[in-house]
Amino acid sequence: MNLAELLNITLVYSTPLILAALGGIFSERSGVVNIGIEGLMVVGAFAAALFGFYAEDAGWGAWSPWVGMLAAAVLGVGLSAIHAVASITFKADQTVSGVVINFLAAGLSVYLVKVLFDGSGQTETLQEVFGKVRIPLLGDIPFVGTALFEAYPPTYLAYILVFVAWYLLFKMPFGLRLRAVGEHPGAADTVGIKVLRTRYMGVFMSGALAALGGATITLTTTSSFAHNTVSGQGFIAIAAMIFGKWNPLGAFGAAVFFGFATSLRSVVQLYSWSSHIPQEFIFMLPYVLTILVLAGAVGRATAPAALGEPYDPGKR
Repeated sequence: MNLAELLNITLVYSTPLILAALGGIFSERSGVVNIGIEGLMVVGAFAAALFGFYAEDAGWGAWSPWVGMLAAAVLGVGLSAIHAVASITFKADQTVSGVVINFLAAGLSVYLVKVLFDGSGQTETLQEVFGKVRIPLLGDIPFVGTALFEAYPPTYLAYILVFVAWYLLFKMPFGLRLRAVGEHPGAADTVGIKVLRTRYMGVFMSGALAALGGATITLTTTSSFAHNTVSGQGFIAIAAMIFGKWNPLGAFGAAVFFGFATSLRSVVQLYSWSSHIPQEFIFMLPYVLTILVLAGAVGRATAPAALGEPYDPGKR
């Protein structure tokens, strides 16, 4: 395996992390902690497998993966609405609400899989999933073409959304309002910004993007959904968001870094000498790296000032 192929694999593993990290940024920039990214990814992975399967059965063919992606985004928004109502309207502890989302998503998705697929532990294997697309001309560039421009459609979507998210946050009025309610909601309210509505929008965008991240796993690498499909990647995405300092470009770089660690885990298993290493140690590599990076980032990454603080208009 050459370096270009390794980078290509890295982007495959990075794509769900990029999308989920972007989702976390929109929620936390608005001042709402979203520990529930893991659960939102689980729901997205489940929705993609379920609706992709039914779309195949209905004869949608190559459009089936896109149906799965759309369904994942919709269900992600629906699940994030629970978190939004609890933490914004009822001012519940945002961390506890996010943990509830994680448990709810994990339990409900496994239960529905067993109900809908005759007691099976996973969904049916999808026949219609995303294949790699080579961009003409760009894909022919030596090294760069193989590394960057021969990828799955969700990877290209992630490229685009990183820059869209950055432009939206730092160059558009909506982004200014979103960041304002995350830094000083009282001041934002005094100039006419609807704080609660803006926070709702941030959480909804978080739900859609994180669910798309989960759907990407199902529709590119596993082709089915089981209880271990996401397997902690939502928490790695949160780490990427923090390490990237709540900036889409920084989160992109951090997600690629963690994706590289995951790709190394897969590459190591190709060599015979890896048989002498307990498999558990190989699989824990990305998570150990996440802990080490976060430990080094503590104190250097500054969160939005009002992150985690419910807003009460009567106490401006």
